[in-house]
Amino acid sequence: MNARGKKRGGRLAVAGVILAALAGHGSGAAETPPWSADLGNGQYRNPVLHADYSDPDVIRVGGMFYMTSSSFSNAPGLPLLQSSDMVNWELVGHALPVLPPQQFFAKPQPGKGVWAPTLRHHDGKFWIFWPDPDVGIYVMTAERFAGPWSAPRLLLAGKGIIDPAPLWDDDGRAWLVHAWARSRSGINNIVTLRSMAPDASRLLDDKGRDIIHGDRLPGYFTVEGPKLYKKDGYYYVFAPAGGVEMGWQAVFRSRNIEGPYEDRIVMAQGMTAINGPHQGAWVDGVDGRDWFYHFQDKAAYGRVVHLQPMAWKDGWPVIGADPDGDGVGEPVLRHAKPAGTDRGIINPATTDEFNGKVLGWQWQWNANFSNDWYSLAARPGQLRLFAQPAADGGSLREIPSVLTQKFPAPSFAADTVVSLSGAEEQRAGLVVLGIRYAWLGLRRQGGATQLVYATCEKPADKCVEQAETVATVGAQPVYLRVRVGEGAMAQFSYSTDNVRFIPAGQPFRAGVGRWVGAQVGLFSTTPSASGRKAYADVDYFRVTE
Repeated sequence: MNARGKKRGGRLAVAGVILAALAGHGSGAAETPPWSADLGNGQYRNPVLHADYSDPDVIRVGGMFYMTSSSFSNAPGLPLLQSSDMVNWELVGHALPVLPPQQFFAKPQPGKGVWAPTLRHHDGKFWIFWPDPDVGIYVMTAERFAGPWSAPRLLLAGKGIIDPAPLWDDDGRAWLVHAWARSRSGINNIVTLRSMAPDASRLLDDKGRDIIHGDRLPGYFTVEGPKLYKKDGYYYVFAPAGGVEMGWQAVFRSRNIEGPYEDRIVMAQGMTAINGPHQGAWVDGVDGRDWFYHFQDKAAYGRVVHLQPMAWKDGWPVIGADPDGDGVGEPVLRHAKPAGTDRGIINPATTDEFNGKVLGWQWQWNANFSNDWYSLAARPGQLRLFAQPAADGGSLREIPSVLTQKFPAPSFAADTVVSLSGAEEQRAGLVVLGIRYAWLGLRRQGGATQLVYATCEKPADKCVEQAETVATVGAQPVYLRVRVGEGAMAQFSYSTDNVRFIPAGQPFRAGVGRWVGAQVGLFSTTPSASGRKAYADVDYFRVTE
């Protein structure tokens, strides 16, 4: 069996301990997070981020490392993460406050929006090139990584043009590679090279040149996600193939940027449980060693981020471990930490006590948002979610004002406490959101406050919730909890005294969204615009082991 086929199956157990301390923005509490990659003994475990940071791209500038990722139709978009040791990551903001076109993304557009971006530092600035598969390729810049970032500018218009990556060459010329989405363009499995003005203001050719044809390579399909680099006189295109669930990582190289390119598979699943391994970034460490970030598709948990050691053999990278020495690596589950500055164990924030002036960076809305949807000042120390119009029984997937964050670990609990203003037919609560979803919360009906458990099980374009009244609640607030276990099984429960929690509904298996994992969060709605003065107050949102 050749290298294309022999390393695509197998299982290994993941072991490790959780040692963590919360870091972030707007949290106000130091809860122990449910996942940390840093084992506290000079080693790390994969994934380094057990959260849905899909299509990660990472660079080093001086002694710091910077990451961004896809965010699809959630707003704000393009998360910004930084690390001093490549393992402990802090979420420091988002580059894209609202998605363009702003009105189009004023309502949820699942699977659309911000696809795989590329992050670079050139000419004293940070750059992000990112594609909207229905519009084209945008470019943004910033003097500081945390922002502010420039407004997105459309560099290349066209449907199905995805996964852009620039290269500023030694001779002063600039280039851009990109892939294609069959769903929009009718073609894929091709990487195209374009000539670009050095300031990325425009492209300098009319069509470009197709430099990689996956259809001409035995066993290849869905070549995508290219990243363009140069080393020792070779141009390298790192590009995954074979699909996000069962594919592999390939590298193409040529002495001439326009080709022809040789190909080699440099990492595949091998005898590990890490399916995919797919699409990421080659990063040089502070000590000159090389590393590679990639994602693994974990269904309801989203596309989680792994870090692999990378070595060179005969001018080709070998990613991960290569126990049989054939040049095709496989993912490692544990490894010695890279060189870097130890700032302690840091993880992207999850808990929010709502004590700050702004929401924690972990929060994203279901679509472009309005600042009048919420307040942190109306009742200091709590989040006031003003009820937004939603037809009774309507799908939360279709409501832009749902406030969510990523699943942070294989197992975790999310606790919150909610009270209603008392408007008739108002509802608010805790939700696990995907194409299928479930929520537990409060509803005002007939002058009484009811505790309701609702599900939307059918993955149809339109879904009508199936709701059951769990109890009539005489006093508020009510404490709500969801505990997510291995396999993304979610069990909701509630309490009126924050001591005794009572299960509500049957266990619910969380499911994916459109190109994203399941999300957990909050909502507040009324049946019509006439109820907009209604609100829900949320005292905290705490995520723990």
